[in-house]
Amino acid sequence: MSLDAQLQGYLNKTVGPFKGWDAVQPGLIRHWCEAMGDNNPVYRSREAALAAGYTDVIAPPTMLQAWGMKGYNERFPEGSDNANPFEVLVFLEAQGYPAVVAVNCEQEYGEPLAIGDSVHFYSRIEAISELKTTALGEGYFVTEVSTYKNQRDEVVGVMTFRVFKFKAHESQQARASDSPQKPTAIKRMRPVRNYDTAFFWEGVDQGELRIQKCTGCQTLRHPPAPMCPACQSLEWDYCIASGKGHIYSYVVNHYPEIPPFDYPNPVVLVELEEGTRLVSNLVGTKARDIKIGTRVRAEFVEVEPGFTLHQFRVMEQE
Repeated sequence: MSLDAQLQGYLNKTVGPFKGWDAVQPGLIRHWCEAMGDNNPVYRSREAALAAGYTDVIAPPTMLQAWGMKGYNERFPEGSDNANPFEVLVFLEAQGYPAVVAVNCEQEYGEPLAIGDSVHFYSRIEAISELKTTALGEGYFVTEVSTYKNQRDEVVGVMTFRVFKFKAHESQQARASDSPQKPTAIKRMRPVRNYDTAFFWEGVDQGELRIQKCTGCQTLRHPPAPMCPACQSLEWDYCIASGKGHIYSYVVNHYPEIPPFDYPNPVVLVELEEGTRLVSNLVGTKARDIKIGTRVRAEFVEVEPGFTLHQFRVMEQE
């Protein structure tokens, strides 16, 4: 049987339910809102939620995937299906396609999740492409659909997740082992530029940090999104940030070492003077010297020919 024929056998088989570890609770919602900078009162105040027509505080819809994630032990709670929602990816790896990269994710929201609700989901492989050749290598695009439900079996959301399972192109050196040429340098992945994010990356190209701004209530937001979390307006513009802020949080990546980054690799969450936060790299400071609260300033660096990124550097005393 051909590989393509075997792959078709994984299509449209629903597996589940897969249960979430935790019921919807205020503490987890608070952590999410803090990390995302989302101050919508219906996520924190029962009074605000009741005034908006809900029965209690609700969870941000964008938390959908978080309620159904496996723990660090790589298993779901007791009572879940023992199947692997992505068994096809294991199969493809065994066929010589070991690498994977996420392509896109789309979510649709149904009933809101309120405090005390529990979540489970069912998984289905919706589509598997024919063999494709891309700049990364050759492989298969796999589309998985997760349907999330609450304890009343009402649909609270549907997530469509697409990945590319592939084997990388052979390097020039591997194809011509007698050649003294060095392997081709691995380049950084380019950010996705779509209707919501293009303005931000166009600003970076011009040495500007642009923050999305609701034209209805003037609320600033980042990451860019189609709807204002404060007033639900779809109309927006942007302002140009000063580039100054402080380190709100950080992590230093040591392993696994992924080209083309240098290690240790400090990644910071910067709170800008304007109030929004964004993730970036910190340069010019040793990992052991990084401190939360340190003042930093944005700079723009051409990390590769034709590709500019924002980075941050500790500010001198002003």
